[in-house]
Order: sequence, then structure tokens, then C-alpha cells
Amino acid sequence: MQQLKRIGSSFWYMTPVSETDRPTLGMVVGTEMSLMIDAGNSDAHARLFLDKLGEHNISKPDFVAITHWHWDHIFGMSALKDSLSISSSETKKEINKLTDYEWTDTDKALDERIKEGIEIEFCATCIKKEYGEERNIQIQLPKLTFDKQLEIDLGDVTCVLKHVGGDHAQDAVVVYIKEEKILFLNDSIYPDIFSSKNNYTSKRTLKLIEELEAFDAETYILSHSENMNRNEFLQEIELLKAVGFYTEKYEGDAEKIKSEYKQTVNRELNEDELETIEYFINGYEMDKEL
Repeated sequence: MQQLKRIGSSFWYMTPVSETDRPTLGMVVGTEMSLMIDAGNSDAHARLFLDKLGEHNISKPDFVAITHWHWDHIFGMSALKDSLSISSSETKKEINKLTDYEWTDTDKALDERIKEGIEIEFCATCIKKEYGEERNIQIQLPKLTFDKQLEIDLGDVTCVLKHVGGDHAQDAVVVYIKEEKILFLNDSIYPDIFSSKNNYTSKRTLKLIEELEAFDAETYILSHSENMNRNEFLQEIELLKAVGFYTEKYEGDAEKIKSEYKQTVNRELNEDELETIEYFINGYEMDKEL
């Protein structure tokens, strides 16, 4: 069951659901205006969040910040037409591509895109579960765009929207809530799941980490995982940095990378670490093929 939780005096969020890939949704409430972070994967998802906020006398948001173009973060925009939607210019371009596709009450068009390699099975399955047979999906385009960074003063609380990219989505934007020292990471540190193999690329990941390390944050919000405190975040990015470095050093040699990282942590590697190494090797091999 999705829960509404609060951090600090101005930030609220609703927990994710893995079965239908509902991501975490956030709301930053200032003394003058409010900003919702991501629109959800359906109108029902967005409305549930607003209903839960309404129980605490929090009204509909003035702004909706879209972190990247993936379906689970944008399909709820049609329930938020009264709010000014914001995204990076790159995100708007990617969302606009989705308007060319057929979004009907049947599975035919969706299944065809899977066969053509346009869509992946995981997303299609989640869309079917979220919508059932009543699939009235309306793609909405963001109304306001920016290129690198946008800062919004909501009244005693400030949100910084910054384009950081990454392998999961090259248009990814994070939202930094200054006064609360909260960084809404969305999916930015996740791997690319839309290629033939899940992967991280060293160059893109290291650039992303450099961007994220610049924020003075204490709490990190992920779209499909548990929140992290600063120590947990630093451990996570240290894994990505180390494996990214060793992948380049040993030119994608799995055994050498594992051996070196095992010496670094001075123990046997866990499942998460082995998976991360596999993803970096996949990225290295894919880069070589280009």
C-alpha cells in the first residue's frame, strides 16, 4: 500500500509500487507556491497522491517538474492540467516522440512496438497492469522548458532543477530542495535498461557522479528504491566510481575487475556488486561495438 510521508517542514512524498512501476512522487510546499516532482504513471496515480495530500490540507501544485521522459514519470500529466509543467528541453523532445505512437485500449500497438524493439517487455507489462483494458492514455507536453538549470523560490523553500544526464536517461533532471538538503535523484543513478543488455558506461556514470557530489544533501530520494542518507549515498557512488575506473583500467576483463574490487573491499563480493560489474562490462562492450 502506498504511504504518504514527510521529511522536514516542506517535503512530502508517496512511496513507490513495483508491480505497476509506480515511482515515488514528491511535493515541495512553500509559503507561496508548491511544486510536485514527477507526474506519475497514470491519472489514477497522480490523483491518489493529490488525494492523500488533500487530507493534510495541501492543495494542487502550482508546478509539476518532470525529471525525465519515461512513461512512469509522465503519463499522469493529463490529471495535472491546472499546474504549470516544467522539464528540460531535451525531455520535452523525447516526450514529443511518444505522441507519434498509438496508445489504445488494446495491446496490439504496444506488442508491436516490443517486436520492433521500440518498447521493452518490462514497461509494456507494467502499463497493462496499471491501466487494464481502459487504456485512455493522453500524452501531454511540458509547458515550460530549460536547458541546464532552473531555480524556483516557492516561499521560504527553494528548488533547484538541474540537468545531470546519466545512463538510465540522458535527459535526467534532479531536484535539490535547498533548505531541507534533500536531493530527489529520481532514476538518475540506475543503469540503462532499454538497451539489449542492462548497462552502465564509465564515462557517463563518472560525469553524473561529479554532478551529484556537488550538492550539499543529507537525504537522497530514489524513484523505485528506499531513500538513502548521505553515508549510504556515498557508499553507492563509491561502488560506481570504483567499478567504472577498474572497467577502463582492465578493458572490461571481468575477472580482473572482480579481483581488484575484492581487494579494495577486503571481502567476498555481494550480489549487488557483481551485478554492477556485469553492467559496466556490458557498457564497455557496447561502446566498443560503436
